[in-house]
Amino acid sequence: MKIAVAARAAGVALLATGAVVVGTLPAAAEGFASPEMLQAMQRDLGLTAEQAVDRVNSENKAAQIENSVREAVGAAFAGAHFDAGSAKLVVSVTDAAKAAAVEAAGATAKVVARGVAALDGVKSALDAAEAKAPAGVTGWYVDVKNNNVVVNVQPGATQAARAHLATLPDASAIKVVETDEAPTPLYDVRGGDAYYMGGGRCSIGFSVQGGFVTAGHCGRPGTATQGFNRVAQGTYRGSTFPGNGDFAWVATNANWTPRGVVNRYSGTTTVRVTGSAESAVGAAICRSGSTTGWRCGTVQAKNQTVRYPQGAVTGMTRTNACAEPGDSGGSWLSGTNAQGVTSGGSGNCSSGGTTFFQPVNEILSAYGLRLVTS
Repeated sequence: MKIAVAARAAGVALLATGAVVVGTLPAAAEGFASPEMLQAMQRDLGLTAEQAVDRVNSENKAAQIENSVREAVGAAFAGAHFDAGSAKLVVSVTDAAKAAAVEAAGATAKVVARGVAALDGVKSALDAAEAKAPAGVTGWYVDVKNNNVVVNVQPGATQAARAHLATLPDASAIKVVETDEAPTPLYDVRGGDAYYMGGGRCSIGFSVQGGFVTAGHCGRPGTATQGFNRVAQGTYRGSTFPGNGDFAWVATNANWTPRGVVNRYSGTTTVRVTGSAESAVGAAICRSGSTTGWRCGTVQAKNQTVRYPQGAVTGMTRTNACAEPGDSGGSWLSGTNAQGVTSGGSGNCSSGGTTFFQPVNEILSAYGLRLVTS
């Protein structure tokens, strides 16, 4: 990004390139579920604590029964599903003579026309013809409960879908279901990951409710962003630079989920973010950025005024950790506490240098944002 190149020539550079609480739980369901899972089941399935435990126990028993019954009925097996109303496993078979074995194992038997191998064959045929499917078809799956294969289509695409499906073998096993679903990939927002805006690249600072915070010099209100994978991500809603800080926040779209973690650039390793308690001068501190990854140093001073070529910026924290262009906006942590987002500096990660960051609590206060923690 040209702004960073100009700044570096002056000796100090901007580093850009071009919880829910639920009531007390009973003991975990015989060791088959964590308290967190039981809490989520209460919240999302509308269960009491006792009902959540009972359901986990029943489902675990059902899984054990399915394994034994599948072997007992062999090729007659046509799938199984858990019935929440009866808290029992329902096993479908194509041979009525096998029903007794199902019942003896403690499950409910259901005699159907197609075995699981036949249903999987229909789905495989759909997979093979995927490139020829009309645009309105959004997906397909084996429905063992109803002994067919469901093809989901958007409203208005049913006729075209039926014409396509009629060319496939065993089309009678396929049920077309209209839906408003329009599936898109989902991605996580993580501190330290790259994002793009126009021709430049910066780094995510920390996830907040609805988006993330980053450096202000990376973009202005209304600037569109793309994620690390160049997929549309969000829009700058606020930005300050120069003057009273170097900070901004980006509101992300529904495809991106803010997570309370920071990328440590070590395989799949991330660092949890648990809060934003400010560390002292002299404290160890580490930062994450999309150019130089995970780097550490110490806090040397607070409330420094930094004179960039674009103007003076107040309230910066000074460190001896290195950074380079593209790291702008990235995360600074002491332990698991968020400290700030990268602004600029001098030097590099080969020879060392000085780097400044914008304290995160000022950003949260300025925009009324809430940090996402884990």
